[in-house]
Amino acid sequence: MPLGYNLRMTKRLKTYLDTSIFNFAISTQVVHERQITLKFLHDIKRGIFLPFISDIFFEEIQKASPEKRDALVKIAAPFDLESLPLTEEAEALADRYVQEMVIPKKYRNDALHIAIASVYNMDVIVSWNFEHMVKLKTRRAVHAINTLMGFKPIDICSPQELI
Repeated sequence: MPLGYNLRMTKRLKTYLDTSIFNFAISTQVVHERQITLKFLHDIKRGIFLPFISDIFFEEIQKASPEKRDALVKIAAPFDLESLPLTEEAEALADRYVQEMVIPKKYRNDALHIAIASVYNMDVIVSWNFEHMVKLKTRRAVHAINTLMGFKPIDICSPQELI
């Protein structure tokens, strides 16, 4: 492969966005991460990535204040994101992540994000959740469980890794 080869030109990555992406896009507390997120979202608008969310996004934003919920919907709306429904297969896979202690039971929605992305054969999950998702231990465990359960491995990374 010649130097300077741009992998993004060969295939648009099916990119699953968890709720943290939109939270960081509207945040005034994390200026540097917000700038990275907005650059990543701009790359999506340019067609570099094929973005998806899931029903879990809508479930999570319902817990936000009305002002924050409106801001999250407003920032996500222009992307015409396809929402992937939660399936029994994804529920079972999420349960396995929790059972194997990859994701704590208290944070089952994180397991659901990963499971939905895996079941729908996404290439990458993009998140700012470094506590439970974007970390080597989680990637390795998800890879192992996905392989055992008949799903392909999936990358889990921050927007900074993609811009």
